[in-house]
Amino acid sequence: MDSVKIKAIDREGVEHMIEAPVDMNLNLMEALKGSGLDVKATCGGMALCSTCHVYILTDHSLAEPTEDEEDMLDSAFLVEDNSRLGCQLRIESDMDGLVVQLAPDGD
Repeated sequence: MDSVKIKAIDREGVEHMIEAPVDMNLNLMEALKGSGLDVKATCGGMALCSTCHVYILTDHSLAEPTEDEEDMLDSAFLVEDNSRLGCQLRIESDMDGLVVQLAPDGD
């Protein structure tokens, strides 16, 4: 599989279908931002901010959050059990069909 299809729901509730390559070592934040969605990615993917905070809406088996990711989520707004930082999720073939929703940006 060369790419995966991910459904992303923006902050206005509009659904976007994104096709992300699995062979470029991209993370979810980069795929969302590259598709034109309003993802600020202030820290550039270093898990030092929460501007790529998303909610995972499907039951995909994803890598467990690192301690750095958990620490950053502890200081983020409107965190839920399904919250993740998009910058910490590498695009992999088993993500096909993933559905995510952008978390409110806290402004």
